[in-house]
Amino acid sequence: MEPPTDEVVTFTAMQDGTAEDYRLLDRIDAEQLQSFPDRVLGWLLTMEDSAGYQVTRLEHSLQAATRAHRAGEDEETVVCALLHDIGDHLAPANHSEVAAAVLRPYVSEKNYWMVKHHGVFQGYYYFHHVGLDRNARDRWRDHPYYQATVDFCADYDQCSFDPAYDSELLSFFEPMVRRVLDERRRGSWA
Repeated sequence: MEPPTDEVVTFTAMQDGTAEDYRLLDRIDAEQLQSFPDRVLGWLLTMEDSAGYQVTRLEHSLQAATRAHRAGEDEETVVCALLHDIGDHLAPANHSEVAAAVLRPYVSEKNYWMVKHHGVFQGYYYFHHVGLDRNARDRWRDHPYYQATVDFCADYDQCSFDPAYDSELLSFFEPMVRRVLDERRRGSWA
C-alpha cells in the first residue's frame, strides 16, 4: 500500500528523521503488515506459468497444499506447502531461501527450516539427471528437521505436478493464509 502523496517523511537521510517522521512510518508499516496476506495471495496468482511442467506453478502449489491438508497436517504446514515456492519468480537460484525468509516471522522453526531446505531435498528426485549429487541433502542427516523435510518433499512436493489431480482452489486456502500470516503471530525478526 502506497502512502498518500501528502504523507511522507521530512528527511532525506534517516539520521535527520524526527519522532513524528518515525510515527508516520510506524503507522504505514502497520498498514503494510495488515495487507501482507493480500500481497502473498497476489504473488501466488502470478504463478500461472508452467515453466515447462505439465501444471502451472500455482497448480503445483495448490496440489502440495491439498495433499498436506488431506493428510491431516496442521494449518501452518498446509500454508507452508502452499507457499513453499513463492520465491520462484523473484529468486530462481535460491527460491527456497526466499520463501523461507518471507515465512520466518510467522511459522515454527521446523517449518521455516523445511521450506528453506526443500530445494536441496527435492534434488533427491532429479539431481542425478543433471550431474549433481542427489544425496546432497544428507549433509543435514543429523538435523532434527531432516526427516520432516524428506517427508515434505516425498509426500507433498515431488508428486504435485499431476494435471489429473483434483486440488482445492486458492479460495479454500485463503482463510488459512490469513490466519497464519496474521501480524499478531509475527515473531521477533529484528
